[in-house]
Amino acid sequence: MKQIACVLLVIGLLLFSTGCSIKHVVANDYPQYLVNNAGSTQFPHTEYTAQYILTPNTISHRLKFRAASTGLAHLWIVDFGKILEDTLESNDIQSAFKKLQKASGSGDLSGLVIKYNLIAYRFAGFEATVNLQVTVTKDGAVIMDKTYLEKGLGQRGKVALTGVFGMKNAIQQSTKLAVDKILLQSLNDMKLIIDR
Repeated sequence: MKQIACVLLVIGLLLFSTGCSIKHVVANDYPQYLVNNAGSTQFPHTEYTAQYILTPNTISHRLKFRAASTGLAHLWIVDFGKILEDTLESNDIQSAFKKLQKASGSGDLSGLVIKYNLIAYRFAGFEATVNLQVTVTKDGAVIMDKTYLEKGLGQRGKVALTGVFGMKNAIQQSTKLAVDKILLQSLNDMKLIIDR
């Protein structure tokens, strides 16, 4: 029994050290994940017409990690900027606004502009943690600047039962829950400021 364990360990280490990886890009099917889980968070409806901006570090953020529970040959890749943009373009968030669109590079930034700046994203212990700064300007003046820190629901049980087959869903679900909490809080905070 010990010999089999040693052989498996050596094979695993060889795969890990030689760069043989099975890559799983979590954001690739995230829009479909959002469609399948539409309505899981109830966002308030507003009459706001707004543009949103993702900061360069938010767009380019990429977390790569391996989890022993799914096999070290599996490389999990989380592109947070793509996940956040897909979320902002989802029906759930679009329905919360009269109109919400991504600001164009050369476009007019008057009116209501929401800037999302990722401070930190991590996935550890089968749980996503998101630290996101949300800055809202109206006609160029800052009316809100808050930093939110939220955790998604831990997914240890899902991964323990399904292994590699459930890991992508676990990352998606925990990340969605954390992001939804932040977007809900920031939208409620915006309403308190704008609607007073």
